[in-house]
Parts: sequence; C-alpha cells; structure tokens
Amino acid sequence: MKLGVFSVLFAQKSLEETLDYIAEKGLQAIEIGTGGYPGNAHCDPDTLLADSGKLKAFKDAVESRGLIISALSCHGNPLHPQKAISADHDAVLRKTIELANRLEVGVVNTFSGCPGDHEDAKYPNWPVAPWPNDYQEILTWQWEQKVIPYWSEIAKLSTDAGVKIGLELHGGFSVHSPATMLRLREAAGDAIGANLDPSHMWWQGIDPVQAVHILGRAGAIHHFHAKDTTVDPVNVNRHGVTDMQSYALMLDRAWQFRTVGFGHDMKVWADIISALRLVGYDYVVSIEHEDGLMSVDEGFTKAVQNLQQVLIREPLGEMWWV
Repeated sequence: MKLGVFSVLFAQKSLEETLDYIAEKGLQAIEIGTGGYPGNAHCDPDTLLADSGKLKAFKDAVESRGLIISALSCHGNPLHPQKAISADHDAVLRKTIELANRLEVGVVNTFSGCPGDHEDAKYPNWPVAPWPNDYQEILTWQWEQKVIPYWSEIAKLSTDAGVKIGLELHGGFSVHSPATMLRLREAAGDAIGANLDPSHMWWQGIDPVQAVHILGRAGAIHHFHAKDTTVDPVNVNRHGVTDMQSYALMLDRAWQFRTVGFGHDMKVWADIISALRLVGYDYVVSIEHEDGLMSVDEGFTKAVQNLQQVLIREPLGEMWWV
C-alpha cells in the first residue's frame, strides 16, 4: 500500500509547493481535485486537455517528486434536478475521465449524486425511510429513471477510457452504503466501485471493517480515503445520526469528522488496514482532512504520523510457517 493525500486541503498553495510539501512528508501519492465541490485549484481539465505541453509538464511535476496520482476527483451531483447544476457536474466528470486516460490515472472519484422526486423537481430528495410508501415510490423512480441509466452510460465511457469510477459512499446521495454501492455496480458494471471513506460509515452506524469485507469480496473497492469520525454519546441522543446542524457547531453536533486517530484508536485503524490487505486492496490510502479542531498542517501531519504506524507496505511473501 501507498500513503497519499487528497490535495484540496492545500488549495491555497501552488501545485509545485503542494507537491514539494507532500513529498517532504514522505508520502507516495496524491489525489487531485479537478472540479465540482472540491474545486480545481491544482488541475484544470480544460487547460490540460487543450495543451499537450502543459499536460506533460503537469505529469512530470508529479513524477519528478517520486509521486503517483492515485485518483482525479470531481465530487459533484450529476443527477441534480436543476439542469444547470447537473450539466456542469456531468461535464466535469466526463472531462475528468478523459484527462485520467491521458494522464494514465486509473481512478476517477466522485459522488453518485441524488435526483429529485420527479422530472420538474428543484432540489434533491434523499429517501431514508421505507414508510409512508411515498418514499419507496420516490426511491424506485430515482433508481430506475435516473441513477441506473446515468451510471450505466458513465460506466461504459470510463471502461472505454480504461478508467474506474470510485463513488464515495456519502449521506445525501443515492449511493451511501455498501448495499447501495453493490446494487449500482450490479446494474451498471464493474467499472463502478467505491472510494471507501470510513468516516461516513461510522456516522451511519456501519462498521468500516465489515464494509471493507462486503465490498472487497466483490472486488468493489477502487480507492480509499483515510478520515475519522467521533460520535458524541450525549448529543447523538438529542439529534440522531442524521444531525442537520452545521459542521461548525462542533460542541453541539451528534458527530463530527476528525483526523485519523482522533476518533478511533490505532487498533481500529490497524484492523481496517488489515481488512483491506485481506480482501486484496493494495493501492493508495489517501488522507482527507476535515477536522474542525486542527489546522490543515497539524491535522494532516498527525494523520501521516498515525497511519505510518499501521500501513502495510511490503508484499506479503511466502507463509514460511505453513
């Protein structure tokens, strides 16, 4: 396995400064935002696709630091009922797939998106209860008319480009759990898999180790994010896990994102890394920093230090004791 980072947290730095900083920390990989919610501070697909010289210079800048690009990421909602939003996010995704092909990057990360509840809806509708039956009807319409058709098309596009799609399992979107991930993968094809982030498993009440087993046995983990979560034992009883308060209200929220090791101890993270190895995932563990109690530098640095203790780097080798 290689240790990497999702570079959007360094958007205030230039690409060169970011690459130098990451390399100095001893990392081997970088995940780069190309638009959508993460922005494209370090990588503008339009610019790179239009100029082969700039494309080569971009690739050389990464490789000259001994780094690889683990994924290009354009998290967005290409199923948004407002056509201006969905068209923009869809266009960015398609350009990112093309750019990944040109850069020889194997994974594009994004969200599944979430449609509205009918063709003329204005906002996404995320059903989370089976009753009243209206919610079931909405869910059926979304998957049959929007989710499966769209991602089946994108799966073919990405397959033709030699690229895998890593959907981050995230609340508020149609694919948010191992089951919804596998449902879409079965319908759309093996190009669709997970960018598995344990932080979103914990707040939904899902054990990340079991999520790794469920998805890994199906070969459905394309990329992995390293981010932690802590659940407040008092506040969760007031607000539940679907707490709608701002992330900024950390003292009152039911749960909040933390840097690696500040939500769960290293034994838990060692179990996650071991589970990844067990199911055959031997790619990049990409740090994502969204800890409201730590600066970017401190949160990132502590995540690196903690993960260095549990990351399994070397090939397995022969079991000499068997």
